[in-house]
Amino acid sequence: MAEHDNTQYDLIVIGGGSGGLAGAFRAAEHGASVAILAPDELGGTCVNVGCVPKKAMWLAAELSRYVEMAADMGFAVSGGPLDWNTFIAHRQRYIENIHARYRERLEGAGVMRIPARGTLVPGGVHCDNGLDLKAPHVLIATGGHPMHPDIPGAELAIDSDGFFDLRAAPARVALIGGGYIAVELAGLLQALGSQVEVFVRGPCLLESFDRGLTLQLAENLHELGIGLHFNTEVTALERAGARVGVVTNTDVSSEPFDCVIFATGRVPNTHDLGLEDVGVRRDADGYVQVDAWQDTNVAGIHAIGDVTDLGPELTPVAIAAARRLMDRLFGGQPKAKLDYENIPRVLFSHPPLGSVGLSEKEARAKYGDDAVQLLSTAFRPMLYALGDAPLRSLFRLVCVGEEQRVVGVHLMGEGADEILQGFAVAVKLGATLADLHDTVAIHPTSAEEVVLLR
Repeated sequence: MAEHDNTQYDLIVIGGGSGGLAGAFRAAEHGASVAILAPDELGGTCVNVGCVPKKAMWLAAELSRYVEMAADMGFAVSGGPLDWNTFIAHRQRYIENIHARYRERLEGAGVMRIPARGTLVPGGVHCDNGLDLKAPHVLIATGGHPMHPDIPGAELAIDSDGFFDLRAAPARVALIGGGYIAVELAGLLQALGSQVEVFVRGPCLLESFDRGLTLQLAENLHELGIGLHFNTEVTALERAGARVGVVTNTDVSSEPFDCVIFATGRVPNTHDLGLEDVGVRRDADGYVQVDAWQDTNVAGIHAIGDVTDLGPELTPVAIAAARRLMDRLFGGQPKAKLDYENIPRVLFSHPPLGSVGLSEKEARAKYGDDAVQLLSTAFRPMLYALGDAPLRSLFRLVCVGEEQRVVGVHLMGEGADEILQGFAVAVKLGATLADLHDTVAIHPTSAEEVVLLR
């Protein structure tokens, strides 16, 4: 590791989330001296108020459904409400183990963790604890935070961060938004005992996903008892005793809610970073502008993850981008950069929805209508069929050209979150429909439906 005086480093990382940590660890592996400014809990949004606790709650909701199905199928079990305090103790123990592992890894890698916030200055970073650090490279990895709409009564709602402070399922919940967070929280809250209504400004859920899948997902959510209000904009929130009333631009009439949750998107954490002082450009929405190499317009200043507008806002994307950047800066790999095409993504709805590659609409726009073939199958997974549950799966493949190259895989159904990873590899490698047909199916599974599609 390069010699330094505790103020001079090869790399300074601003932000202790998944992307910042990945960059720090990879740079240290290459022998760089690294300082990371992490004033809050290690792991950022993903570990503390995002992917990890969300998946824990999703698993709890799945268990609730399985208990109900098991009773219907003859097991001597009974459901009942989740003891949130007990479950949250398990959830926090899991998260604290992640924190401990990060601390051990930082110490083992020789990365200096500084629990302070940083402001960019020429040649380095000024910390709010008084330290002035110098480095030829600075990585901005400060992530984002939930956005609240500017409407009357907005203070009466919570956001996705506040959701993790709940200690019981509210009787009636309104979710405002139609994206990832709204859909995920709607499903798990309904499974854990809430009556949920979702208010969506647009005509459908999840506008960036395959439309066929989102229509089937909406039907499934309806079967679960979730109310969906499309083309409905919430214009105000009002106190209704101890509850909250939702005012919309339509004639939607609804009883007041015990909890209202904003799921209206996220904005980058770029405030008070000193970006203007050193000349780093941002776009109109506040995102740090970077090129395909994660470089800003200022030499030596780089950015990855949700603080940029490059690629989907997903934890694995930030991690992968950070690692490749460090391979280029310190690992002797001048061509290392993240390929942002064919990145798989999964939504933990009930059941989950996953996608990699182009949608049918995107494929037709890119290759022309005549070159695109869509294959689709809808079915009930074996467990749902045995339990006579109404939820259906929908799997779709998008193929192009005479060779029928698979350019899109879109799955909605039980196990889709686990199934997709392998097929994402196939799409990345340029697999054709014939390659899938040449693969022997695993029976009886949902996954076999992908290789049997014709």
